[in-house]
Amino acid sequence: MTAPVLRRPSADESPAIAGLIAEAFAPLPVSGWLVPDPAARRAVLAGNFEIMVEYALTFGLVYVTTDRSAVAVWFPRDGEPPPPPVDYDVRVERVCGEWTDRFLHLDDLFDANHPHEAHHHLAFLAVAPDRQGTGTGSALLRHHHARLDAKGMPAYLEASSTRSRDLYLRHGYEVGPPFRVPDGTPFWPMWRRPQQPPAR
Repeated sequence: MTAPVLRRPSADESPAIAGLIAEAFAPLPVSGWLVPDPAARRAVLAGNFEIMVEYALTFGLVYVTTDRSAVAVWFPRDGEPPPPPVDYDVRVERVCGEWTDRFLHLDDLFDANHPHEAHHHLAFLAVAPDRQGTGTGSALLRHHHARLDAKGMPAYLEASSTRSRDLYLRHGYEVGPPFRVPDGTPFWPMWRRPQQPPAR
């Protein structure tokens, strides 16, 4: 497979990128807990993800493929923390409605389990369903991992499925004990130490 060409998106692409993440994440078990109504799930997820994509375009690092079939959203945690998203709670309530408490509960779980050591946080890695398994997600990972390895910087993420957990294990992440949302659905915290390139 030819390696995908990656680019940095513009601010006006945030709705489309959020929609891509929602499409990829809607089948996950945790998405069923967050939004129990299947008819509403994708739209609610997209509205919530758009808040974070907009934020990442200012305070993080977002990479998309040229055809916008895959995206990685990273947040550097290696200096002074950025200000929180403007009117975050109000915006979450506006887009999540009756399920707002579930999204805020998940935010609290993520915060409680987040490491304090300097690192880059992979908030989202999403690939369109018809492109999954083609190596596109791995290409996005390798792209940013190369930069992190050159800086000696670790990476952290929360894997939301056994499939994604196993993908990250293949890319040098170590898995910790899972934490769970109230219905028992697990997230696996994963940490990747910076790696040296193979000797020539």
